Amino acid sequence: MRDLHLPGRSAVYARNGICATSHPIAAQVAVEMLKSGGNAVDAAIAAALVLGIAEPQMTGIGGDCFALIKPPGSEDIIALNGSGRSPKGLNASDLRAKGMTAIPIQGIEAVTLPGAIDAFCRLNADYGLKSLAETLAPAIRYADEGIPVALRVATDWATDLPCLKGAARDFYSFGGKAPAVGQVFRAPGQAEVLRRIAREGRAAFYEGEVAEDMIASLRALGGCHGLDDLASTACAYSAPVSGPYHGIDLVEHPPNGQGATAILLLNILKHFDLKAMEPFGSRRAHIEAEATKLAYDARNRFIADPDHTTRLKHLLAPETASRLATLIDPKRAMPAAAPLTEAVHRDTVYITVVDRDRMAVSLIYSVFWGFGSGFASTKFGINFQNRGAGFTLAEGHPNEAAGGKRPMHTIIPGMIRSGGRVTMPFGVMGGAYQPCGHARFVTNLVDFGLDPQDAIDAPRSFSGPGGLEVERGYSDAVRTDLAALGHKVVIPETPLGGAQAIRIDGDVLVGASDPRKDGCALGY
Repeated sequence: MRDLHLPGRSAVYARNGICATSHPIAAQVAVEMLKSGGNAVDAAIAAALVLGIAEPQMTGIGGDCFALIKPPGSEDIIALNGSGRSPKGLNASDLRAKGMTAIPIQGIEAVTLPGAIDAFCRLNADYGLKSLAETLAPAIRYADEGIPVALRVATDWATDLPCLKGAARDFYSFGGKAPAVGQVFRAPGQAEVLRRIAREGRAAFYEGEVAEDMIASLRALGGCHGLDDLASTACAYSAPVSGPYHGIDLVEHPPNGQGATAILLLNILKHFDLKAMEPFGSRRAHIEAEATKLAYDARNRFIADPDHTTRLKHLLAPETASRLATLIDPKRAMPAAAPLTEAVHRDTVYITVVDRDRMAVSLIYSVFWGFGSGFASTKFGINFQNRGAGFTLAEGHPNEAAGGKRPMHTIIPGMIRSGGRVTMPFGVMGGAYQPCGHARFVTNLVDFGLDPQDAIDAPRSFSGPGGLEVERGYSDAVRTDLAALGHKVVIPETPLGGAQAIRIDGDVLVGASDPRKDGCALGY
């Protein structure tokens, strides 16, 4: 329990329903949807689309999503892959012939087709209680009327502004400048797109005038995208992957997301007595950093489009983790794992909702980097994601760029199962940090007995490409100890990710939301 003398945040307790997400207006929209007779799917879709207006640098209708859904009256978990594919004309050998060694992070080659809208329409049809028009109505209203820019959003917007080009600069800047805190952002073009989807369904986005606006804009920028690429976009259901950790099961979305990495990381950490370590001391941070290097190296070798991912069983096997754990020296940092050949970043939004029937949704939605590719369609202002930067150009790699293929994704929704029951949908934003964030959240809960809010509030560290990032929540003494172990210790410019969770505790729901973001948990 937190010290009430100190600044902090209490968990939210409710019985009928809770939403936790990264912006309070979106959380409020979700709760209103629940109170008006919608279920967790209706609430999650409504709130997610509002987040595209509240946090346009993080997400939008030009992006992708992944979801885990627990239907009411069941403990089964269903995974939905709402990630789009590359255009059929993309060819890695052509890019290598141009002298490229990686997909340009915000070049036209990085733009993949948007998959989220197809997924939202499918979820609404398969699980929603509300009509599509009712579900989209809040986002239409906020896109027309606007949302005041929150503090974290304004900070990120200013950082990401330089990437905006052409039409994107017209739609997502204020006279070429980033907005001040409290300045109102409106997106009337997106409101019109959403009105059309509300009337006509997915076809209004993937065919017709809106599709023509997107494809003409991309082709004018040098893209090889075609109307057929867009029209053929389709989400897909699959079975999640899971792994046990000290009495609970961590459930993750399968590839092309990197959820299996979190399971491998926990499997490695099982070989160390974390409970005997100081929760926020140097020993735990060191072991976690070393395990992260090894797990991410495996991720970089194997995870790709579901049709191309190789050796997933090997990645999840306890024997694999056991062998990797022996490579960790508790007294010395190893060199970094093999450098990434694909881009990673930490711009996304996450939302979780549990309703009165205990339907649970864990949904993550992103345009990848801040404002994605930095490009937007000229008529409606649809911001294009740059997920194709998640491909590699290494010849023969499972994640090698190719036409009609899904890239490796960093975004991963999670759930925790205990005793055969789903007890907590959760997610951790932060691009490459996410598997490490999932593992840290789980170990905070399981090994150190923290409640969901304390587990989210706790300081974070992450062994990334630039060194061991250690948040200011750690003491200088810990940073000194880690440096003595051989880590290149840095304090990250922005905090590591964000997180939300809802614990299902019998008749009571407990919602938690990260103070690193502008959002909150709300219930009724």
